[in-house]
Amino acid sequence: MSNERLRSALLASGLTIQRLADEIDVNPKTVERWITQGKVPYRRHQYATAAVLKVDVTTLWGDDRAVESAADLTKAEIVTVYPHRHTVPSGLWREIYGRAQKSLDVLVYSGLFLSEDPLFHDLVKAKVEAGTQVRILLGDPECAAVLQRGIDEGHRIMDGKIRNALVLYRPLMRTHPDIGLRLHDSTLYNSIYRADDEMLVNPHVYGIGAYMAPVMHLRRLPGGGLFDTYANSIEHTWEHARQITDQDIASITGA
Repeated sequence: MSNERLRSALLASGLTIQRLADEIDVNPKTVERWITQGKVPYRRHQYATAAVLKVDVTTLWGDDRAVESAADLTKAEIVTVYPHRHTVPSGLWREIYGRAQKSLDVLVYSGLFLSEDPLFHDLVKAKVEAGTQVRILLGDPECAAVLQRGIDEGHRIMDGKIRNALVLYRPLMRTHPDIGLRLHDSTLYNSIYRADDEMLVNPHVYGIGAYMAPVMHLRRLPGGGLFDTYANSIEHTWEHARQITDQDIASITGA
């Protein structure tokens, strides 16, 4: 019986059988047998294929052993969990971002504590100058989601915190225009701080500020799935956010 799930995932990725075979270092005829005859590959090839196609391994091979292994891998992606954001070691944010080579992402409403950190600004400058893609996503201070988050935290100052962050980022944007800065109007359920295959995820909890909510330290593993769930959230939000200019910042902040 053919594996139509694998065939569909391959088509959706735009890859050929030859390209997939090259990526995971197997013979193209082997990949073809996985598709046309429903042959089940070795576990390491299952995970490698899922990673290349950017899907969960259980999407392609749904046997009980694969489900169990995928669950174990997902757990293994969790490096540690901190009970509150303020208990995260103060240097860990910069340490993780310091390891970024390809991408450095910040997805928040305000993330004011980062915008207030001059060492973070220096790190961002160094990264963008080295060719790292830097993307900072802040909430649109005039959108309904920002207003509601402020209410959920027990205050109505979230929009003001975002404006403060924009003022603090403005000199950085002037000297390094390659930094991507966008405003989003999404309802965020987490603040996400990503550096390549590592991230900190700060869930939003009703009734308390983000600094009191837990933080998960994640590291991507092929076939794990948990890391990619949050990484995809960044991509989706970035796609629908709007780029802002220095003039936009001046208009929004009144500065």
